[in-house]
Formats: sequence, structure tokens, C-alpha cells
Amino acid sequence: MATTTFSARDFNQDVGRAKKATVHGPVIITDRGKPAHVLMSIDEYRRLRGGKKTSLLEALRPSHPSLMDDDFVFPKLGEITHPVELD
Repeated sequence: MATTTFSARDFNQDVGRAKKATVHGPVIITDRGKPAHVLMSIDEYRRLRGGKKTSLLEALRPSHPSLMDDDFVFPKLGEITHPVELD
């Protein structure tokens, strides 16, 4: 599996080429010379995830415990008994 590297500028100028490169392996996108992002095919992503499906709760949870607001508790679906106002 080959790894291809694109600078952010090159990536922005030729996204199609970067997408095609994912056939051969992950594409690392650099910002100011440092790896910042990885682009990969959906098949490779699913393989890495091990077929695990993510719940909405897991998707909304911060990636690092220190980012979690200790005061917020996700309500269970049955606990929401009144309309929520989104002002």
C-alpha cells in the first residue's frame, strides 16, 4: 500500500488527482510541511473501523475526554417529554 503526500495547496488545486491516489493507499495532506489530514477510500475507512457503526451519541461525543462538559448529560429518548425550543 503506497502513501501519497499532497501539500494543502496542491490538494486544493487538484482534488481529483488526490481522490484517484486513494486507490493505492492513504493520501496525507500537509499544512506548512506538517501532516494535517488523511484522505482515504471509503472501503479503507470501513476496514479500519472494523464495520462498527457509530451511534449519534458516539458521533456527538468529543474525541478527547478533556473536551467533555461534565455538567451535560445526554437524555435518553424516553426522558424527553416536552417540545424543545431552538431559538
